[in-house]
Amino acid sequence: MNNPISITAIASISPLGKTTDEIWKTYQNKSHCITKKMVSGKNVLVAEIFEEAKKEIENLKQSDNKYRSLDDTVLYAIYASRQAVKQSGWTATDNFGINIGSSRGATQLFETYHESFLKNNKAETLSSPTTTLGNISSWVAHDLQTEGPEISHSITCSTALHAMLNGIAWINSSICNKFLVGGSEAPITPFTIAQMQALKIYSKENHKFPCRALDFNKTKNTMVLGEGASMACLESGSQRNALALINGFGFATEILEHNISISSDAKCFQKSMRMALDNMNPDDVDIIVMHAPGTIKGDTSEHKAIEAVFKTNVPALTSNKWKIGHTFGASGALSIELAVLMLQYQEFIGIPYLKHQKAPKKIEKIMVNAVGFGGNAVSILLSKA
Repeated sequence: MNNPISITAIASISPLGKTTDEIWKTYQNKSHCITKKMVSGKNVLVAEIFEEAKKEIENLKQSDNKYRSLDDTVLYAIYASRQAVKQSGWTATDNFGINIGSSRGATQLFETYHESFLKNNKAETLSSPTTTLGNISSWVAHDLQTEGPEISHSITCSTALHAMLNGIAWINSSICNKFLVGGSEAPITPFTIAQMQALKIYSKENHKFPCRALDFNKTKNTMVLGEGASMACLESGSQRNALALINGFGFATEILEHNISISSDAKCFQKSMRMALDNMNPDDVDIIVMHAPGTIKGDTSEHKAIEAVFKTNVPALTSNKWKIGHTFGASGALSIELAVLMLQYQEFIGIPYLKHQKAPKKIEKIMVNAVGFGGNAVSILLSKA
């Protein structure tokens, strides 16, 4: 990138908390946010937003009659977007762009409406407008009263980082100088959990750490579903109030042999990371926040890709999925948040169950990875502001 792009605000709601102080405090402890939840008569491991945050979402839902028919995915996005825009000092008249994605969209509402349809052979009035994917960014734009461009999309688990790519592209094209980007997901629903269990990737382990992301010696898949939303405010150039700078980006899609697989050495990640590095010396990257969903193949293939790119000097590696589960379309944005916090506080957040984990000598440049079904990888390179 010839000109950096500033992240001037980042806000989220997730199992980590709903304010920067809460989130950073949660990251500093060595416990996870995964609990058991009764779903379809069975106890399932999940990572939910905590009770105080749920009350905030319920208050938001009841604050406007129109919001009472919205799915949690949309409400999480509205909540996090309000906080991010407030932090950045943007106003509606800035007419900033919005790109918020979700892997699944309005999952809970869709399942509820479909169950009603099967029972009554009749669709309810709001079943269509409240379950469309474009529902997210358009409602955020309505809530923030901005008239800038708004985009919603689903690119599975790399959705939020694709939203960031779009924001970068719009800003670099000079069509729009400010963009709100991120992802939102509320996937802790019976059908979504059943889908992941059918793929045989869901954790059944009720050990001290049910999700073993980055444990390359695990013999079972340990993915756990989490929920939440995270939003970042992007602005052109190096801004005085920047939390971090975007110095590089990369993307790639590989031809798949199977519907959900990527190659054993994640060629898509190799391409996206090399593109993000551009002409930079790979040794300058201090940390990689991996996608690492806690599955055997997902974790090891990404690690092999990192070794192929960084050779003998692999950066310090980490992930937040051991702590908050996999939040699908929001996961990339929550990983960006972790990277920004490590840059700000100059502290590496490692993984407690890993022995001899490499720690960075400095924290100046961090790469964030995400990939989704379909082999669509994105890598974003951040630096200290």
